Amino acid sequence: MTTTSTRVIVTQDKSRRTLLRSRKPETVSRPEQRSRRRKESLAGYGFLVPWLVGFFGLTIIPMGYSLYLSFTSYNIFSPPRWIGLDNYVRMFTSDPSFMQSAQITLIYVLVGTPITLLAALLIALLLNYRDKGAGFFRSAFYAPSLIGGSVSVAIVWRAMFASEGPVDTSLSFFGIELGGWIGNPSLVLPAMILLAIWQFGATMVIFLAGLKQIPKELYEAAEMDGAGALHRFRAVTIPLLSPVIFFNLLLGLIGAFQVFASAYIISNGSGGPAGMTNFITLYLYKRGFSDGQMGYAAAIAWVLLVVVAIIAFILFRTQKSWVHYSGDNR
Repeated sequence: MTTTSTRVIVTQDKSRRTLLRSRKPETVSRPEQRSRRRKESLAGYGFLVPWLVGFFGLTIIPMGYSLYLSFTSYNIFSPPRWIGLDNYVRMFTSDPSFMQSAQITLIYVLVGTPITLLAALLIALLLNYRDKGAGFFRSAFYAPSLIGGSVSVAIVWRAMFASEGPVDTSLSFFGIELGGWIGNPSLVLPAMILLAIWQFGATMVIFLAGLKQIPKELYEAAEMDGAGALHRFRAVTIPLLSPVIFFNLLLGLIGAFQVFASAYIISNGSGGPAGMTNFITLYLYKRGFSDGQMGYAAAIAWVLLVVVAIIAFILFRTQKSWVHYSGDNR
């Protein structure tokens, strides 16, 4: 009895030792580890090569060359000639067309962007409290943002607001004679702003996604405390939606500064009437490709880039005072 039990214990000890040996990790030499890490790094860099080629070949190098061209006089057909800051001095001192273009672009940005955000937020609020048919209305409001920047829609918009077009005819029925918006210097810019507002679908979808993330318990608690609909909107919806508002505001401002296709189509590339559709991007295009002043066009492009960068910097610096993120203790 004792001998048998001793054999069993010895056998179990041997099996445990064998199991421990099998579980012991395999030792890998340092040269093998270095070789494996080197192969993994090379594979990672290999996957990055297409992106790096595109980033440097299509972004960094062209940007650097355009910065160089902004300090030159260049007309495509002759080599660039270095002129220093003459393009920038000319832009701000002796080019009234540029100043008018900057003023029109600024009006378009400051008026069109807030109205677009407001319209998108209002529609998102309505869709957030409506379940029946929400999918249909969501798609209907989003559709214009898919085709709003296309050439065909700009042509249709021009025909709608032209003299004796559908809009002009409808207003004439009520005794309002405007003679068309496209040919009127005081109305063509509002028509452009209306086109921008009409494309609020993408912004609306982002607002709607943000509204869906707000817990309903917060609204119920505020309502139990006696808060009305307006107070709940101001105290609950706006603070919790502020990151989404910041995101849409930033993208809206950047996109408004880059408006080109609609202005080009509606004005036939002239920027008229009276230069009221001659936005910065269109003026840049005319100077560079119509007049052959590539150096001057590059300088305008860099001024536009700096302005957009400054606005983005100001927004990021001031967001601490009005943007509230989840888990923020401020």
